[in-house]
Amino acid sequence: MAVRSESSRRAILDATMDLLVRDGRRAITVQKLTMEAIAKRAKVSKVTIYRWWPSKAAVVIDAFMESHLAHTRIPEGVPVREALLVHLKSLISRYAGPQGKLVSQIVAEGQYDPETMANFRARFWNDRAAAVEKLMRRGIDEGVFRSDLDPSAAAQLFYAPIYFHLLFGVSPLNDALAEQLVDLGIRGLEAHPEQGETT
Repeated sequence: MAVRSESSRRAILDATMDLLVRDGRRAITVQKLTMEAIAKRAKVSKVTIYRWWPSKAAVVIDAFMESHLAHTRIPEGVPVREALLVHLKSLISRYAGPQGKLVSQIVAEGQYDPETMANFRARFWNDRAAAVEKLMRRGIDEGVFRSDLDPSAAAQLFYAPIYFHLLFGVSPLNDALAEQLVDLGIRGLEAHPEQGETT
């Protein structure tokens, strides 16, 4: 990709995030965001935007992903419990701020636009879920979790409460929630000696 093209692409993504999360009082909602506003902020033409993205929702999802993924990675080379706790704390920390409002809006848009939801699942959710499933499989291999555990169901067990708290505002999104989810989740999924086996 030409340097100028990559520079324009970066400007578009930065402009999109700036418009959506720059300030709680002045931020534009996903619904009200327009390609014109993005183009003006990024100092590019709408044609340039459509060169890479077919829709506004696609731009928003990519902008969110680039800003989000770098801060919510699952650490490697550490015990499963620690990796899970670090990941969930970083995820919750991001969702406690403007990015939480943004992901809530993307999910809301997806309720009326199946293409947006499919795009969000394909470009964001599927990879995130797969990464946690991989961690669950490592936990099984290392004897942290039961051998009969379904990695996909286990990943949902840890992720679903975060989105529940985010969308319904049941309680604060903070480190205490992450610690509670990891403690309860691992306690419920951990491997136990076979019945009759001495400890």
